[in-house]
This record gives sequence, structure tokens and C-alpha cells, in this order.
Amino acid sequence: MELSEARKKLIEKGLRITPQRLAIFEAILKLYNHPTADDIAAFIKYDNPNVATGTVYKVLDSLVEKGLIKKVKTERDVMRYDAILENHHHLYCAESDRIADYYNNEINELLSEYFRKNGIPDFEIGDIKLQIIGKFLNVAK
Repeated sequence: MELSEARKKLIEKGLRITPQRLAIFEAILKLYNHPTADDIAAFIKYDNPNVATGTVYKVLDSLVEKGLIKKVKTERDVMRYDAILENHHHLYCAESDRIADYYNNEINELLSEYFRKNGIPDFEIGDIKLQIIGKFLNVAK
């Protein structure tokens, strides 16, 4: 996503365009590794040395609240952020704490069909996301 499109998305969601908000949103879009708030703060520090880590957390919360990004919690209770909003799942490496996106329409269809037929009593499903835990083999970490 280009900077002009990022600006447009912020405006569409009723968020003011501030240098901090734009830098943080742009960082999440550029960092495809499901960054933490600290990763994002470090990434933007070079061009935005005066942005406090607390500001990063506040902006992230507002981006999540407006549906521009999603939170992804790891097994180590580390909160990470994902700018990919289309339906996908995550592969989580317990050894390295790495998260990779996993796309599989067949799994999406199986899960949707299963819960359409069976449901969960007294619960309305809004979304289904899998986090598959294991370890990456023969891949540079």
C-alpha cells in the first residue's frame, strides 16, 4: 500500500493525519513480520526520533479499534500487529517466536461449513482464525 492510500484509509476511518500516526501505520505496512510495538518504535525512530513509545501504543490501539490492523498474540504473550485484513491464518514457530501468514481456502471453507452446521451454543461467531503452532524446518530464521 502506498503512502497516499494509507492516508486515504486513515481519513476513511475518521482518523486525523498526523506525522506520528502516518509513520506508525506506514511502518506496519512495510514490516511484514507481524511487528511488536517496540519493533515499530525502533523502525520509525530514524525519521521520527521524538515519537515516544507510549504514542506508538496509543496509535496502535486506535488503528486496531478502527479496523485498520489486527492484533496477533503469540504463545509467549507478546502482542504483535498485522496489517493484512484479508482472511488468513498464522503459522507460529514456538522456538523463534516467528509468525508467518498462511492462506488456504479449503481450510476456510471447511471451518465455515463446520460451524454453519454445528455452531456453538449461546455464541455468535464473528471470525475464525487459526494459529498453527510448530517450528519452521530448513528455513532461515
